Amino acid sequence: MSLELVYYGHPALRTKGSTIQKIDHTVVTLVEEMIETMYLYDGCGLAAHQVGRSLRLAVIDVATAMKDRPSKAWKDGVVIDIESITPLVLINPEIIPLGKKTIYDTEGCLSIPGVSAEVDRSARVKIRYQSLEGKLLEIEAEGLLARAALHEVDHLNGILFIDYLPQKELEKHHPTLQKLQQTQRLQ
Repeated sequence: MSLELVYYGHPALRTKGSTIQKIDHTVVTLVEEMIETMYLYDGCGLAAHQVGRSLRLAVIDVATAMKDRPSKAWKDGVVIDIESITPLVLINPEIIPLGKKTIYDTEGCLSIPGVSAEVDRSARVKIRYQSLEGKLLEIEAEGLLARAALHEVDHLNGILFIDYLPQKELEKHHPTLQKLQQTQRLQ
């Protein structure tokens, strides 16, 4: 069953997510529904906040989008096939930028439809997280996978990609953001 997305203006999008203490049936079901919702809306990532749950949980699948925007991933220094780890379930994730190199690229968000903009992000990151089985895992990523992980983990901290935009760029999107906020209030 897919879940209902929340949009810009919903309070969950601005809260810091709670740590998941126990990975039980409720969490597994939520993950399954989040993955279904991400695919339904053609997203390459979805944070629990985007379905109204303030939990440190996100799902990512960049496999389809990699044709235009390459990605690489490593585990223990060995290159891994990204398709073999997707959909990637990140429980209680932590991201550590690796190196100083950053890249500007276009981002959008399922919770902010109609808005996209160039955002500067770390080119390569280390992602530490728990799997659905509760295992502590660590991978390194670059390209779209790194960007998607940074974007989704920002959600878990109440940060939206538009928070990185210069004021002038943000003002261009003001009418759309205002409309989304009004629509969200009516729901």
